[in-house]
Amino acid sequence: MIESRCRNCDAPLSATFANLGMSPLSNAFIRRDKASRMERFYPLHAWVCGSCRLVQLEEFESPEHIFNDYFYFSSFSESWLRHAEAYAKEMTTRFGLGADSMVVEVASNDGYLLQYFLQQGCQVLGVEPAANVAEVAKEKGVPSEVAFFGRETATKLRAQGFAADQMAANNVLAHVPDLNDFIAGFAILLKPAGVATFEFPHLLRQIEETQFDTIYHEHFSYLSLHVVQRLFQAHGLSIFDVEELPTHGGSLRVFACLKAAPYPVGPAVASVLANEAAAGLEDDPVYAAFADQVVRIKLDLLRFLIEAKTAGKRVVAYGAPAKGNTLLNYCGVGTELIAFTVDRSPHKQNTLLPGTRIPVRAPEAILEEKPDYVLILPWNLKHEITQQMDSVRQWGGKFVVPIPSLQVF
Repeated sequence: MIESRCRNCDAPLSATFANLGMSPLSNAFIRRDKASRMERFYPLHAWVCGSCRLVQLEEFESPEHIFNDYFYFSSFSESWLRHAEAYAKEMTTRFGLGADSMVVEVASNDGYLLQYFLQQGCQVLGVEPAANVAEVAKEKGVPSEVAFFGRETATKLRAQGFAADQMAANNVLAHVPDLNDFIAGFAILLKPAGVATFEFPHLLRQIEETQFDTIYHEHFSYLSLHVVQRLFQAHGLSIFDVEELPTHGGSLRVFACLKAAPYPVGPAVASVLANEAAAGLEDDPVYAAFADQVVRIKLDLLRFLIEAKTAGKRVVAYGAPAKGNTLLNYCGVGTELIAFTVDRSPHKQNTLLPGTRIPVRAPEAILEEKPDYVLILPWNLKHEITQQMDSVRQWGGKFVVPIPSLQVF
């Protein structure tokens, strides 16, 4: 058996964080005309490095394959757009950005964020590896470089005259297999007083709320502030502030700069580090206990679905997020228990979920079919979704959220 080794420090990996069996790529939606074709399944086994504490998956598919024709478009979430707009206004004010400022977003998707910096009068550049998604950004007037970010891309952009006053990397750090190459790129592209912010789901919240469904092959890493701080320091970057956010079930927004930049370290950094240490993130037991909670959630969801089916009730789902595909594949749920799911993104509609082959329809299908229960797969957006689908209650339908514990309301 080949020994797995840490992608950061190369130490051998032996401690399991969560073993979710075999699973397909979570965003590899199946087009209906290819429904009879075979899918590839890979081990979905998250390890924790006993040396540097990076929680990680092995790399079975390259980012080039995963993000070649991407199905995720950020602009289909109204709450995420509001989050992006608020961020643009806050950064513009806090760091005095204006017409002479260059804002670069890494993994800029469909221009959901940079469009708001354009409204603030800033110059912008997106760096996005998925050409089909970047094309949508360009249609919004957001210049986009189709490339993966790292030393090579940063050096190329710097040679072309780009230098960033502000850089943003929202929910991309976890998607990068070579963290060291990725982070090194920021040190190259930032101006001497430039600021880079990174948003990523916080490992502490993931553990506290058993958010195991955020584990999928497109997420190579699961991050604590301790780990991120050590990574940044190795590449000449300092973390001078951090904010705790409610997005994606609980995230961190980390503010980083070059070590010589004039930003004092705020008290929030020490506070979050202390909370992580108190929760045991620098020790072994907390990681071993996580797996038991994962099994509990699986049993609770299956119990609910089986009892609903036995009672003649109809269950459908809302959303086709990557996390939902992890949940359904790990639990072994198919169309015998969930008739279909819906999604606002037309790019996902009329496809089948990977692995489970549950059909994806438009949200109007729920209003037409009037199911007894709607299982919300993107549980982090449950308030937005229940408002959008409030009419479900008119026929006595109920909503179900599986994580952190099963709730029917």
